Amino acid sequence: MRASARGKIILFTTLLFIFILFVFAKYFYLDKKNESGQLKVISSPETSLFVDNVAVSKTPYEGKYKIGEYLIKLIPEGNATDTASWQGRVKVYKNSLTYVNRELGTTDITSSGEIFFPTKMDTPPKIPNTGEISVDTDPNGAIVKLDNDEKGVASSIMSDVPKGTHEINVYLPGFFPRTSKINVETGYRVNAVFKLAIDLSQKQATVSSTLNTTPKPTTKIGQVRGLFSVKIKDTPTGFLRVRADALITASEAAQVKPGQTFDVLEEKSNWYRISYEPNKEGWISSEYTEKTP
Repeated sequence: MRASARGKIILFTTLLFIFILFVFAKYFYLDKKNESGQLKVISSPETSLFVDNVAVSKTPYEGKYKIGEYLIKLIPEGNATDTASWQGRVKVYKNSLTYVNRELGTTDITSSGEIFFPTKMDTPPKIPNTGEISVDTDPNGAIVKLDNDEKGVASSIMSDVPKGTHEINVYLPGFFPRTSKINVETGYRVNAVFKLAIDLSQKQATVSSTLNTTPKPTTKIGQVRGLFSVKIKDTPTGFLRVRADALITASEAAQVKPGQTFDVLEEKSNWYRISYEPNKEGWISSEYTEKTP
């Protein structure tokens, strides 16, 4: 009798142990492996949507995806043959919505849009029922307003934002402004990335004025002696863009990093011309530089 009872206890203990292992595997491993979020993509005009180079649907689209990074491509179709395509990488987070909106123009510089995705704050908010909003813009340096209250320039992080719906407005001279509604949840940061479309009418006026008033440098590349030297300061993006001309609308020629030092070959209002590589020159914003001896 005692042996029989002992055997039943051993069997019960073994079954209980197996059950505990099953529960652990299901809730701590399998469920974690299947963690997912939502991806929503809209565009104007309607486009074919590719996710990791696989045709998924036409826009607008919303679907469930495992957490991770994805390559999104939007290819215009039908009569929109003169419309530029778009591609970019976005991340999907657990139980969160990653929102992508693109308004496609004829080229990348005439296209605009925004990407929103929430992430958990690194530390709990100090004020109850608040969260954060992080704003980045392309081009960088746009003026940011929250509920019509100016908050500085991008890139920027706004803390202690009350829970609820808020209006974000970004504006940069020479570009069309963008306005969007953002919902803030307690303890979360809404990451907002805005792409601004250039206002070609203002660009043409600026370029015309520059051509008529600014003399062209007559010295050859590599033969200009530096006026002084500057050191690149820390930037919100971790780098500073080198542009082909002293205009925020000029194309990006390269990127330089904080801590690097360069000779200034020419100076304009808020711009320095540097030689960032042998026989390669470009313009950098003086805002993120400091003069060195």
